[in-house]
Amino acid sequence: MDYFPIFMKLQGEACLLVGGGEVAVRKARLLREAGARLTVIAPELAPELAAWVKAGEVEHIAAPFHPDMLGCPRLVIAATQLREVNRQVADCAKAAGIPVNVVDDPELSGFITPAIIDRSPMVIAVSTGGKVPVLARLMRARLESLIPAGYGALARFAGDWRDRVKARFTQVDERRAFWEAVLQGPLAEAVMAGSDARVASDMDALLASDARWHEGCVYLVGAGPGNPDLLTFRALRLMQQADVVLYDKLVAPELLELVRRDAERIYVGKARADHALPQDDINSLMVRLAKEGRRVLRLKGGDPFTFGRGGEEIDSLAEEGIPFEVVPGITSASGAAAYAGIPLTHRDYAQSVVFVTGHMKDGSFNLDWPALTREQQTVVVYMGLSSIAGLCEGFILHGKAATTPAAIVEWATTARQRTLTGTLADLPALAQEHGIQSPALIIVGEVVQLADRLAWYRRKPVGG
Repeated sequence: MDYFPIFMKLQGEACLLVGGGEVAVRKARLLREAGARLTVIAPELAPELAAWVKAGEVEHIAAPFHPDMLGCPRLVIAATQLREVNRQVADCAKAAGIPVNVVDDPELSGFITPAIIDRSPMVIAVSTGGKVPVLARLMRARLESLIPAGYGALARFAGDWRDRVKARFTQVDERRAFWEAVLQGPLAEAVMAGSDARVASDMDALLASDARWHEGCVYLVGAGPGNPDLLTFRALRLMQQADVVLYDKLVAPELLELVRRDAERIYVGKARADHALPQDDINSLMVRLAKEGRRVLRLKGGDPFTFGRGGEEIDSLAEEGIPFEVVPGITSASGAAAYAGIPLTHRDYAQSVVFVTGHMKDGSFNLDWPALTREQQTVVVYMGLSSIAGLCEGFILHGKAATTPAAIVEWATTARQRTLTGTLADLPALAQEHGIQSPALIIVGEVVQLADRLAWYRRKPVGG
């Protein structure tokens, strides 16, 4: 993050704007909407600025900028067409410790002004760090169409009731849960629609209710194969509601950025043969946290019920009477195959697909080879990287040709994805040569030969 996002209160504060053209007009509008006392330094003014000066709403210094004119404003914006003047303004402001923005010049700026979606008192800012203002404006336009104007009324409503809600719910977690229920329910819809005849009485009834707004529970959420864009809407919503998140090595770091920022994060490991917490301890931890009244997010790579041990985890929750919800995710096999250009089934090459784990519960290596070596079938091996040599040898020993196409996909669907394609004979050596690491999936079958033709995502093709 190149810039720390911040909202500055400017009501009644002195602000300085250097420049009098149309660009300066746009910045002056924003400063005035924020309630700033504005002074403009410029030899000449655009008509709109001149009208504000004439009405006594803006002070004007009709001269080129000079360092003696700086004074002690709360912030400074330079918006002239001359970079040397803008640089002089920026240097003077920085020397005085005053925040300064030079329009369309991040190099000279101490802060930047974002694209704004105004639903006052709710304000949303979008920034590209000053690098691509057009992209920020395009994103703003998209958000404008998605966020109803009624959210402003909803924010005012919540602000009016804030003190009473705080007095009713002294515990932060319970207060947060109450607001989440209210702001996503029919009362909020009524406020946004302007149908507020009974809103006050309904809110009074909710505050007087004996309902438990915050109850311990567990969300078992499939995070998908890694790319945040592949999350379900339900998964994202629960990630924002949880009080504590348990995550492991298979969860891409980008996904953790979508979890509520003040949620506690607990790493539980799950790398093969190197668990930060054994599975039984993870189960016990979820139960304990839920019994403490916390909403627990168990974030799992791929799908919780596809080699994710989700069944074991909810079994322990059910035994303890802990409320839980399971949110499916795109399983890693589907994500890896799609992004590697390898269809799991294909009319000409494979009429079935089998998912199998590369190691068993007790660490042994014992697979149903006759079932895995059938013709016209694709086999996807989860957690098989550490035993890839034995796997490929097993396929060959049990009847598969050494030339059978095979692939390994590392960090599928993310920017770090790498896809190696080869055969059962040479895939182990390729994986070692290129330093492939977990998480990685192995795909065996004739469909692998389509990867070079169908892959659309492979940025760094290696092997062959």
